[in-house]
Amino acid sequence: MKTEPDVFSWDDLELKKIASWDGVRNYQARNFMRDDFKVGDKVLFYHSSCADPGVAGTAEVVREAYPDPTALDPDSEYFDEASRKTGVSRWVMVDVSPVNRFSKLASLTMIRENAKLKSMALLQRGQRLSIQPVSAAEFAEIEAMGR
Repeated sequence: MKTEPDVFSWDDLELKKIASWDGVRNYQARNFMRDDFKVGDKVLFYHSSCADPGVAGTAEVVREAYPDPTALDPDSEYFDEASRKTGVSRWVMVDVSPVNRFSKLASLTMIRENAKLKSMALLQRGQRLSIQPVSAAEFAEIEAMGR
């Protein structure tokens, strides 16, 4: 799960304890959350669009996909006119909770240099999704890098 730390950081997640992952406005990313995320699933918490992008820690899904109300709120930066017209949010969100803050950032540079991660979706050309699948082996490798 990618986030911009100046918008919502690992520190913010730790302060909140449980955070709603709202504002996702890409169908493929939405579908990953809606169809694949289950309570108890672990996710990598990735800081993007910053000076030192990388994985800051792991979080856990504590609530499965449910309608994202920001899509219906005209005052929200995530407002969606198409959802307003139907009165039903076509977007979903999940709730996550922090599990493990990495002792060191698993930086994008480190991830790129790790031969075991060469097939990771994050590293593929054109991958800009805020939610991306990660294999169990990739997850374990990045956890080890953060220790």
